Amino acid sequence: MAVVFEPTKGLTDKPFHYCPGCCHGIIHRLVAETLVANDALETAVGVASVGCTYNSYEYIACDMVQAAHGRAPAVATGIKRNLKDSFVFTYQGDGDLASIGTAEIVHAAARSENITVIFVNNAVYGMTSGQMAPTTLVGQVTTTSPWGRDPSYQGYPINVSEFLSNLAGAAYIERVCVTDFKNIQNAKRAIQKAFNVQKNKLGFSLVEVLSTCPTNWGKEPLVAMEWLKENMEKQYPLGCYKGADITFDADGKYVSGAIPATSNNCVNVGEVKK
Repeated sequence: MAVVFEPTKGLTDKPFHYCPGCCHGIIHRLVAETLVANDALETAVGVASVGCTYNSYEYIACDMVQAAHGRAPAVATGIKRNLKDSFVFTYQGDGDLASIGTAEIVHAAARSENITVIFVNNAVYGMTSGQMAPTTLVGQVTTTSPWGRDPSYQGYPINVSEFLSNLAGAAYIERVCVTDFKNIQNAKRAIQKAFNVQKNKLGFSLVEVLSTCPTNWGKEPLVAMEWLKENMEKQYPLGCYKGADITFDADGKYVSGAIPATSNNCVNVGEVKK
């Protein structure tokens, strides 16, 4: 009998601990399938963040390292500089990456570190009881903004993809979501492209994935999906913010497109020593 479907070898057999309706399981699978497609399970190194996915090392079947809160890009930098031919990626939430880890992500992108960042944005701190995050929407109720986020008091949301795309060192940045089959396939394509960027040594890549947090949003899973589409996508539009013109052939080899090494938006006052 022909095999129609089988579990990916990129995931372990351990059941996910995530809440019903959480998108982390979908995103984990996309990362795992991409690693398998690139025959990279034996050489890949993932860096787990602090937050709901702190123990992603129990699910993704490659070598994983646990980083302190927000420091995943710095840890990934050290690993990649020593293991240049390995796929090195971080898996981070919005509180981890856009709050305590702001400096690490900005400078990793500015240096064009040849790593891939999977950034999951659910607009709230998930593991620590639903506090306001840097990505919380204006008017969104959280445990620390019980009357809704007030920009005059609590500031405005940070659009990470748009922000980082302004840095010359960023090679490829795209925002996707996993609300339906079409978007899931597009998210997988984006993750593959991000790994292709790294494989061809083109520099820093980040895929931002809009996700739900039904528990802390106080919504049923299907309602949470609709809320994401109706609200989060307005603040965080889907699309490619850097590197849309970068193309690869069927084997993942670089074909064309602007890369940081040929960036012309910086002033050069002397010869760069290689």
